[in-house]
Amino acid sequence: MSNPMISSDRVEGTDVYNQTGDKLGSIDCVMIDKLSGQTRYAVMDFGGFLGMGTDQYPLPWAMLKYDTVREGYVVPVDKAQLENAPKHDKEARPEYSDEYGRRVHEHYGVAMY
Repeated sequence: MSNPMISSDRVEGTDVYNQTGDKLGSIDCVMIDKLSGQTRYAVMDFGGFLGMGTDQYPLPWAMLKYDTVREGYVVPVDKAQLENAPKHDKEARPEYSDEYGRRVHEHYGVAMY
C-alpha cells in the first residue's frame, strides 16, 4: 500500500465483507468527532433491495480492516449479529451521543474510544 491515507469520498460506497467473504453492505458515510477529529464510525447500508428498504448500521471505525484483495473493508461480524445491532433509517439519523456510542460499541464488543 503506497499511501495509507484515503479521502472520505473514496470510503463512501466501499463494500463491507465479513471474515468469511460474504458481502454485508457498503459504506454510506463516516462519522467524525468534531472536537478530536477522529473517525468514530463507518455507517453501513445493509438489507433492502435496489437501495429500497435499507437500514443503516454504525460500525465502530476500529473494527474495519481494509483488504487490498477484496478492495473493501472486512469486519468480524456476521449477518445474524447485524439483526439485533443498533440501526436507523437513512432519513432518521440518531444523535451520535456518548450513550448511543456506548450501545453501539457494547453490541460489537469493542472498547469505546
